[in-house]
Amino acid sequence: MVSEKDQGQAGWLVLIYRVPSEPSRLRAAVWRRLKSIGAIYLQNSAAALPASMSAERALRKLRSEILEMSGTATLLSCSVLAGEKEIRAAFQAARDDEYAEITDKCDDFQAQVRKEYTASHFTYAELEENEVDLLKLRSWFEKVADRDVFCASGRTAAEEALAGCEQTLEEYAARVYAEEAEGH
Repeated sequence: MVSEKDQGQAGWLVLIYRVPSEPSRLRAAVWRRLKSIGAIYLQNSAAALPASMSAERALRKLRSEILEMSGTATLLSCSVLAGEKEIRAAFQAARDDEYAEITDKCDDFQAQVRKEYTASHFTYAELEENEVDLLKLRSWFEKVADRDVFCASGRTAAEEALAGCEQTLEEYAARVYAEEAEGH
């Protein structure tokens, strides 16, 4: 992970773009891609990411895709002369929102496993389904954590929620194995 001091020296990457207004799916595709890599919007059609090799690769690829859409795009590497605090705050808020989403999905996961207990569904198929869901949550968390270069405050709650899900799954697995051993 890049420290705040190192990150401040590395600067920011800014993608300024324009895509055709029709079909609207093109704009939506660009928006989704920017969101998926953790970029924040400085204003319409101007998105920023802390500079890194992976961020640069992702933005260069997106720039190429925008050009293929008959759009225009410029990728800049820059330092912030004024407003760094606000940009960092917006970047932190975006990560906190993502961590809050993960925490909510962890709550949903816990509720789903509780439903299995209530319905007495202690099967390998249910266990496997829950394992897949937990793997998705872990993968999502890792993606957000990778782009959380300034250590957003919501990270701890998401880590704790994920640990709770892992513990719940372990307990559920033990119950599935016990039920199987009893021949139910």
